[in-house]
Amino acid sequence: MTKLTIVANIIANEDSIELVKTELLKLIDVTRTENGCINYDLHQDNENPAHFLFYENWENRELWQAHMANPHLADYMAATEGKVASFTLNEMANIS
Repeated sequence: MTKLTIVANIIANEDSIELVKTELLKLIDVTRTENGCINYDLHQDNENPAHFLFYENWENRELWQAHMANPHLADYMAATEGKVASFTLNEMANIS
């Protein structure tokens, strides 16, 4: 199976930056213990504090999909409903 890189961009509503940040930070420790998680790193844009980026590497797509079905992600979605202006996710493969 091929390693999978995930790049997730989250843009919080301007009035919800701290709430979204708090909820994103809650995901880190629990996700890093999940089967197949190689790294799970959250970044915040220096110029636009509403822009967050997760850079993740997983052993394979199946283990990442199992992560996506975990309750802590559902909890995040419920807590941030209506607080995120946009969300894009890219599944990437290393080609070098």
